[in-house]
Amino acid sequence: MKTSFKVHGAIAGGASAVLLSLAALTWVPGVWLSKEAGTAAMVLGGVLLFPVFGAALIRALLARATKAELWHAFRCLPGTVQLALATLLVSGFVIGGMGAGGAAGLQDASIENGRYYAFEATPGHRGRTEISRSEYLAVVRGDLRMMLAIPGVLFAGAAFHVLATGELRRADAANAAAGHAVRR
Repeated sequence: MKTSFKVHGAIAGGASAVLLSLAALTWVPGVWLSKEAGTAAMVLGGVLLFPVFGAALIRALLARATKAELWHAFRCLPGTVQLALATLLVSGFVIGGMGAGGAAGLQDASIENGRYYAFEATPGHRGRTEISRSEYLAVVRGDLRMMLAIPGVLFAGAAFHVLATGELRRADAANAAAGHAVRR
């Protein structure tokens, strides 16, 4: 596999690991990731996500590979790489799924004049409501968890596509050099 595929996959996988680790830290008692710090991490991840994910999709499209071919190429990657990518994807979906359970339909918490407010999204009670400090902390942590987990999963998907495409290209080049028929 060419070095550019490895570097691209490492950037995507590393960004996924960082974002998912930050999202998981929202469950650790005593560790506080502020709303501003979480938003900054999410914005930075989002800015990096567009070129990394876009380039991964372009590479996959240029390879003209089917889903089955990409899956087979993924299965040809080293076991540690497969395990790392699977761990990122599964943990991302678990963190995102558990974060979606939120604090009883509350979201978008804020502080105004020393009082805590959140938007209540439950049917029949839609609107802004005053909440306790503990509810405020739970809502902020849940919101941070979701806004960090989503780009984390997308980065893991980009890493999967880049590395599978790189492996597919490597196999095609090896077959062409050996004189075998190249797919298509």
